[in-house]
Amino acid sequence: MSYQVRIARDAERDIAALHAAAVPRIFKAIKALGTDPRPAGCKKLKGVHSESWRIRVGAYRILYVIDDGVRIVEVREVGHRKDIYR
Repeated sequence: MSYQVRIARDAERDIAALHAAAVPRIFKAIKALGTDPRPAGCKKLKGVHSESWRIRVGAYRILYVIDDGVRIVEVREVGHRKDIYR
C-alpha cells in the first residue's frame, strides 16, 4: 500500500531556493517516499526533530514526518546538510 506524500509550504520554499541541478533528484526522492516511507539509509531523528525522519540526497537532506494511521508522509524541510538541522 502506498502513502500520500504532501510537501509543506516551508519545504516548497526550501526547494525553490535550491540549486537547480539538485531539484530533479530531490523530487525523485520525495516521490519515492510514497512507495517506501522508510527506505534504506533513512534515519529517525532525535532532539528538536524527534518526530521526524531524514533521507540523504547527495549533500542535501529531506526531513519528513510519517503518519502510519492515515498513511501520509509530510515533507517538512529540505536543505543543504550544513544548514538543515539549525
